[in-house]
Amino acid sequence: MVVDSGAPHHGVAVPFADGSVLITVGDEDNRQRIEYRDAKEKVQAHTDDCPGIHGEAMAAEGAVVFGCQNGPVVFDGTDFRKVDPGTEYQRSGNLAGHADSPIILGDHKVDEDAELERPTEIALIDTRNATMRTVDLGSSYWFRSLGRGPAGEAVVLTYDGHLKVIDPESGEIIRAIPAIAAWEEKDEWQEPGPVLRVVGDHAYVTDAENNELVVVDLTSGEEAARHELPITPVEMAVADGKPAAH
Repeated sequence: MVVDSGAPHHGVAVPFADGSVLITVGDEDNRQRIEYRDAKEKVQAHTDDCPGIHGEAMAAEGAVVFGCQNGPVVFDGTDFRKVDPGTEYQRSGNLAGHADSPIILGDHKVDEDAELERPTEIALIDTRNATMRTVDLGSSYWFRSLGRGPAGEAVVLTYDGHLKVIDPESGEIIRAIPAIAAWEEKDEWQEPGPVLRVVGDHAYVTDAENNELVVVDLTSGEEAARHELPITPVEMAVADGKPAAH
């Protein structure tokens, strides 16, 4: 399958089983358009209300959320709906979904002029009604801090070294699990920092300062394993032999 996205840009494509696709359209200087095209590449729906498109995640029932700089956009399977963030500038550039949850977890940045914003609030974006709530975690995080638990819980690794587990429906922090030592995002995002990945019942957390990999059982809230690493981890992927989605 080949889809023409126009000029090269920092974008994304989301293919569906019927041959249709969601695709961003832009160039190296600007991107704010998302199109839903059928299998013959005919545009069935579009939005131009997503400046600075960055990040996407799929929720239950095939809903898809895109991060923008003026509040997220939800695609409900046929059309686009804009989320009102309550502020003129709101950026959710990193999103995490779960196949059984209608709610997407996102970062929440509101300072347009900040060189390095360190938010303590996360966004919970409800694809059922295109609304958003925020939850203050009491500690900051970064773009590699977001994951989803086995039952769709929102999981965030914060600066205090804890995994904050949040009920996405209520926004309640239901558990804070110690994982690694306290840390802070470096001024240059390319420098090594902790990475969170969640697969099944387990959260995998790298500790870049101590060259360790910590495995946490999210069901029990206990540490399942701790491994010394021969290198300083920068990125991580977890392979379990199962497809990420249908």
